[in-house]
Amino acid sequence: MISSLTRLTASLALFLLVLPGASPAWAEATAQSMHWGALAFPDHDRTVTLGFYNDSFTEFNGSGQRYNDMRQTASFNFGALSWTEHLEQFKGWNANLTVGAGPTQDKVRRVIQNDFAHRLTGQTRVPVGATRDAVDFMTSGTLTKWIGLLGSDDVFFYGIGGAAGSLYYEPYVQMGLRRLSLPGSGPLLSDYVRVSALARYGRPFSGAAFHQVANHSYLGQLSVGIGNYRRKDCDVPWEIEIGVTADSGLFVGDRGSSINERFVTFALRYSAVTVESWNDAINQKDYGPTFGARLTVDVLYLYDQLADF
Repeated sequence: MISSLTRLTASLALFLLVLPGASPAWAEATAQSMHWGALAFPDHDRTVTLGFYNDSFTEFNGSGQRYNDMRQTASFNFGALSWTEHLEQFKGWNANLTVGAGPTQDKVRRVIQNDFAHRLTGQTRVPVGATRDAVDFMTSGTLTKWIGLLGSDDVFFYGIGGAAGSLYYEPYVQMGLRRLSLPGSGPLLSDYVRVSALARYGRPFSGAAFHQVANHSYLGQLSVGIGNYRRKDCDVPWEIEIGVTADSGLFVGDRGSSINERFVTFALRYSAVTVESWNDAINQKDYGPTFGARLTVDVLYLYDQLADF
């Protein structure tokens, strides 16, 4: 076991050493997190990111109403690796691979939702019946083309992607814009405020965990970011981002029609660390894909900073 860990550590160190320096970047979210409300924008810059993700699915609401026929409460706890690389032979194209895996159990959801959030706000505890206990995994990959338009930087994108694993399968296409400065904005707004938007269409297929999913998926996302985007006198990059997501739904109801979802997301990035949380609070309900969070560290950017130091 020790020798295996030693070889893994040495391999990761060698991998980081052969890569040139990078600027800090968000990591592309794990596949299922996008249907829970996580920011789904592709990476513009090269990055290697490690993180922890939690996505919680609640079978019942506070009134005991069931979300659908899954008849399980699940809390997916994934350790994840996300790697984005420029394709040198194809200018403007990026490739990403994101892998996540971990134990599925209800302890994290119960502590965050019932023992903390609902107790703090005085809400009724969400009832729990059967729970999913398994080791689940998801992998996803994207190919993204970044372009400039009307004199802008490379903030517009389009591309394809796919997700596969023990939860479900889904190929998709997407397009949008990332961190676009507002037209006609002065230096202050241009330096500190950016907007992003994404539209995605996918075709989900059922998996080991989700036996019945919608036969199509439309996902739209809008966000506003505040950060030191162009300031050169700031040593540490930072960004605060608030986003909203409208999803036609990964899951279906009793009649086989997809269940629409709405989410709000808050994210904070400081240096190499990103903390993000998403919630279905704007749906005014508390069951189904309820909430999630992630903590990630951009190890490629961190290594670059340590090397300079």
